[in-house]
Order: sequence, then structure tokens, then C-alpha cells
Amino acid sequence: MRGFILGVLALLPSMATGRDIPQPSAINAEVARVMTETGAKGIAIAVIDQGQVIYVNAYGVRNAKGDPLTEDTVMYGASLTKTVFAYTVMQLVDQERIDLDTSIEEYLAAPLPSYNSPDIVNRYTDWSALDERWRKLTPRILLAHSSGFANFGFLEPDEKLRFHFDPGARYAYSGDGLLTLQFAIETGLGGSLGAETDRIFSTHGMTSTSLIWREDFAQNLADGWDIKGVPEPHDERSKVRVAGSMDTTIADFARFAAAFVRGDGLSAEARAEIVKPQLKITTASQFPTLQPELPAERQRPDLYAGLGLVVFSGPQGRGFFKGGHNDTTANTWVCVETSRRCVVILSNDVRSETMFPELVRFILGDTGVPYEWEYGLK
Repeated sequence: MRGFILGVLALLPSMATGRDIPQPSAINAEVARVMTETGAKGIAIAVIDQGQVIYVNAYGVRNAKGDPLTEDTVMYGASLTKTVFAYTVMQLVDQERIDLDTSIEEYLAAPLPSYNSPDIVNRYTDWSALDERWRKLTPRILLAHSSGFANFGFLEPDEKLRFHFDPGARYAYSGDGLLTLQFAIETGLGGSLGAETDRIFSTHGMTSTSLIWREDFAQNLADGWDIKGVPEPHDERSKVRVAGSMDTTIADFARFAAAFVRGDGLSAEARAEIVKPQLKITTASQFPTLQPELPAERQRPDLYAGLGLVVFSGPQGRGFFKGGHNDTTANTWVCVETSRRCVVILSNDVRSETMFPELVRFILGDTGVPYEWEYGLK
């Protein structure tokens, strides 16, 4: 087995749940079952208990040649990047460099729609069609996915962002909402968010993680497989994009997940703000993003937007989770706050995603993760 295990901790039951984390051999067997059932080529898993990494392992292969997937293989982080960004923003809040509830107007020298040069549009998005409601946008509103934007501007008929509801009115997932905040911060404070996140990665010993492509990643890199089992090369992302450009390894992200659940690097107030229920989620599923809201009596009562993640309540108490997905990538990160237990799953094969609910339940027990909302399950 290529994983490392802190065996003593793995045997300790959680005081909050009275349930043991399964033995490594049992986790290995369950992952093997999942890979057989789905046909997935590669899965990597980390388990955190009481804020400590107790198990990390990788299974399968990283490319069509059959090279093994390891704990140090660079994998696409996808939208797990969004929670890293929220953590970065809260460090800036702690440093009093930005304020969660100040309009992004304060960080810009000109109105947001006027930043419409081809270079800016290519790097971020196209704001030129926005009305004056852009001045209502704040870091909190953008991190809580309540900007009023579609997920991405290129989904609009003219590929320009527009408001579908007033900022702050409701939840609707928007990657371009986070890119809007990235632009405001980079413009107002100067520099790149990539430099800010690099400092965080260095602090946590995440030596193989970055929001932009690095040549050394090519030495141990995961390609991906799509829903039909067709392999696709890893995308070398040339721009820092806080909505989803992170490359990482399961060993690195386990370190971040453990530090995050412990609250390292943030004031107690900032850490609490990220996982605070910011805004009730009122739709039947996460996608499509601008679907009608459910009637109040049909809305899930325990489902809220946090900052860069989703907050829920379940049998083990309050928890949070974040997913990451593209045509060849499936990731999930689930934590229970009371026990400071987490599972991180990174997969370079999107077919594995259908079994994530079962795999998380096998390791953590019933947490109440709203996978029916996340994946639109019936």
C-alpha cells in the first residue's frame, strides 16, 4: 500500500459519534469495490480525525500508460479552489486589507463595466453589460454565490455577465462571481492572488500545489477519464483563476483540510465566518444555477451557503462540504465540525463520482451531506 497511516489515531473512536473510522484494510476494500463498480481508473483519499491527518492513499493509475497514481501525483483541484480562495480572503480580512461588507466599488478606480479591454475580458470575464447594481456587490455576497450572475458569462447569449436577480437576494452558484472578486482584490491591493495563495501553500507544506501551472508538475501528473472512459491530457492552466485553477496532490490537500478544520491561519472570528450559514439555499439542486426557487415548504431547512463552501446540519451536527468537477475530474471534501473529521476524495475519473455518497458514508457514517442537492439525485 502506497499510503501512509497514523495507525494509533485511526483506531480512536470519535467522542462526538462513538463510531470508529474504518480500518485501512476496510477502506482499501471499499475503494476497490467502487473502482470496480464504476470502472474508475484512479481515486485518492485522505481522512482527518480530530483535526489530524490519519490516512492518505491513492489507488489506480494516473494516465493511459498505466503509471501509478500516488499520494504525490498532481491532480486537478477544480472547484475546491473556491474554498482556498475564501480562506485567502479571510486572511486579508484579518489583516484589515479588505472588508467583507464593503462594496467592491471601493477597490476600483473606475466603474466595473468600464474594465472591458480584451486582455481583462480574456483573463476574467465581461462586465460591460452590467447595470448600476454592480455597486451592491461585496466580498460576502460574491463568496456566498449570491451575485445574481450566471455561473459564467460565456453562458449568456452575448457572453456578457448580467444580473438575473438583485445581489444578495438568493443563492446561485457563480464562478464568475468569484472571478469578479479576484479582479477587485487584485486591482485594489495590487499583485496577484496567486502570490497570496502561494504563501498559504508554503505555510502548510503544500509543495506541489499552485493556482497556475508549474513545469515540475509534469513529472508526476494525473490525466483524466471522461464519462465514456476516454482519457484526456491534464490541462496546463496558464492563468490564476480563483474559481478553479488549482492543481494539488491528495497529500497536500489533506494538510490544508486538516489546517482548515482546526482553524489554523485565521482568527477565531474569521474561521467562524467561513462556515457560518450566510444565506439559505432554496433550490432543488445546485445545477442548473438559475433554476426557480422551491416553495418555502419544500426547501431543505438545514442547507446554507457559507463562504466558498456549503453548510449543512445532520446526525453528527453541523458540517460543510465542497465539490469539484469537470468532464474528467470528480472531487469532494466533507467535514463534520464537532469531531473535526473530514474526508477528501480526488479522482481523475469522473465516473467515480456516482459512488462518492456511499464512500463518504462508509468512512464517516451518516453525516447528512446533501448529495441529492449537489448532484441532483432523485
